[in-house]
Amino acid sequence: MNPACSRLFIFGMGYCAMALARILKEDSCEIAGTCREPEQREALRQAGYAVHLFQDGSSENEVRAGLARAENVLITIPPPATGGDLVWETFQDDILHHPRLRWLGYLSTTGVYGNHDGGWVDEDSELKPTAEHHRRRWQAETRWRHAFQSHGVPVHVFRLAGVYGPGRNPLHKVIAGQARRIEKPGLVFGRVHVEDVAEVLKASMARPHPGIIYNVCDDLPAPPAEVTEFACGLLHRPLPPLVPFEQSHLSEMGRSFYLNNRRVSNRRIKEKLKVKLHYPNYKDGLRALLKSIPEELKKH
Repeated sequence: MNPACSRLFIFGMGYCAMALARILKEDSCEIAGTCREPEQREALRQAGYAVHLFQDGSSENEVRAGLARAENVLITIPPPATGGDLVWETFQDDILHHPRLRWLGYLSTTGVYGNHDGGWVDEDSELKPTAEHHRRRWQAETRWRHAFQSHGVPVHVFRLAGVYGPGRNPLHKVIAGQARRIEKPGLVFGRVHVEDVAEVLKASMARPHPGIIYNVCDDLPAPPAEVTEFACGLLHRPLPPLVPFEQSHLSEMGRSFYLNNRRVSNRRIKEKLKVKLHYPNYKDGLRALLKSIPEELKKH
């Protein structure tokens, strides 16, 4: 097996990307990438990353130089509201003619499957996204996959379930008084711990399979209200009221999640990448995250 990475360029050094960067840095991988805010760039540079500002086509030359050095590329930037793909539109020539590119990862979402009435889906299932932001993801996926089919770009697509982890999880929502229990009978969500996302990406770099799609989720799709109840139990907090979906007054994006019901299979990451999830279900993940929360925040 080849080493996972020697040089990685990340378009969008956000939550999932930084989880990957931290574990690859321990393996002496050289990491560069982009972000949008000067304050974030400064913090990342102080942490040892070569970071460039990139938004709406700015700082192209610096980004282009960093991209040219990489042999692995990760794209986490979502499509803009107007559609399209900023990375593809700006750097397609650099990527299509990159002399050393061995792996390109594109982070998508399981939202592209749309509603399957609670049935199981895998990477070959029909895509029928209903929400506009999911349709844009599907279009971006298609563009990158076509780059593999027409030009041999080593594209790997990762469809992520709802990502949680340190600082971004139901425990923090309970502590902040923002947790909700919304009742929609039969509905389940998929989710995945950010550390498992990072491990899947690292494993794919070590075992490249250009053109492939991977679902990235844990083993246990579960009703969102059930997850909130478990988080409240860990923190010994009272449950928020159970509100029927029809009375939930969710945002348009929030409603889109509750209108799509499916169970997503993660068999391929286990069979192709030999991944063993650190947190195979939300209970394992939340129990581990509870240990990192300061005691004063647990009190109420």
